[in-house]
Amino acid sequence: MGHWWERNILEPGKLPLLLALFSFVVTFVVTRVIVRLIRAGKGPFGNVKAGGLHIHHVVPGVVLTIVGGFGAVASDRHGAGGAIAAVVFGIGAGLVLDEFALILHLDDVYWSAEGRKSVEVVVITAALVGLLLAGFSPFGVNDLSQAELQDRGGVIAFVAVNFLISLVALSKGKARTAVFGAIVPLLALAGAVRLARPASFWARRFYGRRPRARARSLLRAYRHDRRWAGPRRVVQDWIGGKPDPSPARLPRGG
Repeated sequence: MGHWWERNILEPGKLPLLLALFSFVVTFVVTRVIVRLIRAGKGPFGNVKAGGLHIHHVVPGVVLTIVGGFGAVASDRHGAGGAIAAVVFGIGAGLVLDEFALILHLDDVYWSAEGRKSVEVVVITAALVGLLLAGFSPFGVNDLSQAELQDRGGVIAFVAVNFLISLVALSKGKARTAVFGAIVPLLALAGAVRLARPASFWARRFYGRRPRARARSLLRAYRHDRRWAGPRRVVQDWIGGKPDPSPARLPRGG
């Protein structure tokens, strides 16, 4: 274990990345716990206000992200400065992406259905960073044997091919499949060979003169969304909290 840690984490300089990912995930979890306690009126926590203005945690998150980012650029990734900057950056990124939906909509949609986008972005970001962390780095590792070079070369070729397959899945409008398919190759392959979603680039490019394919794409997307919308909401609500019910809309007058 010690040899693996040295060769694959410390020597290629991945420790800051590991610290950034760990602090990012912990910050998101802690933040969600605190805001859910505030929402329930429990615990000693409360909203931060200044002059009657509610200060969202994306504000300190932006500051920490900037400080950590510039600190990482100015630091040696093998030194203590790089590790500290990575932790600061991870904390800031966790605070910012926890309120990603607010930035996207320019509105306080934290506890609305639109606020679920924050949870999706955090999960996808953690998965991508985890992929970078788990991958074999061919750079920064010294004195590789011929067998190690061949192993790493094979891994790089496999990752490159899987990345291209994931791009095909992405072009078919399957963003989640493409992202997680970068980790689970069979998932990417399944997304690449199946029908594209109706509004995707692939459907616009290749289904324009194929009405049967376009109709099958619409039907499959409808069935897929109807089947998985409920379970996906349950998982998102478990992670981020159940959103407030949408207010009923009054009928328009004649």
